[in-house]
Amino acid sequence: MTNKRMIKASLLALFSLGAALGVALGDANAQTPASQPSAGGLPARSPFDIPYGMPISLQNANQALQAAEAEAARHGWPEAIAVTDPSGELVAFAKMDDTQNSSPNIALRKAATAARFRRDTRTFYNGFEAGHTYSATLDPSVVASPGGYPLVIGGKIVGAIGCSGGSGDQDADICKAGADALK
Repeated sequence: MTNKRMIKASLLALFSLGAALGVALGDANAQTPASQPSAGGLPARSPFDIPYGMPISLQNANQALQAAEAEAARHGWPEAIAVTDPSGELVAFAKMDDTQNSSPNIALRKAATAARFRRDTRTFYNGFEAGHTYSATLDPSVVASPGGYPLVIGGKIVGAIGCSGGSGDQDADICKAGADALK
């Protein structure tokens, strides 16, 4: 190989190496943002720190269920309504006539989410609407739709109520009636 060819081959190899390093460094820089996105700030205390209490009694679960069902009937909204204990296990359930077939499972999942995460399921909905989808990475069963409320008696979460069959706002209205029946 002549000197000219060796120089040409060396320059070509050096150019290829530089291009490869540039791509690698460019990719690395593209994956490392200048600043990390906020995770919601640093509140002085958790906004969802209502303590858990003893599981809801069947009598109280039925009281919440009946109040929610009466609210749904008053509006003519066919609903599935589930009441769970604090761990998200079913305690009481009603499916009104003409409720869509997917609603019973959704109502139970909304109630379980509200109970286990100690918050109204609208909180997850609002997060998704704002572009914060991280909650989907927490638990695959999280429901990010209005219509799941924790049930609080004596300042403690004893369970939750979940409603499905209408719009999110309709479901939330019905759940609120059930939760308010225990106050």
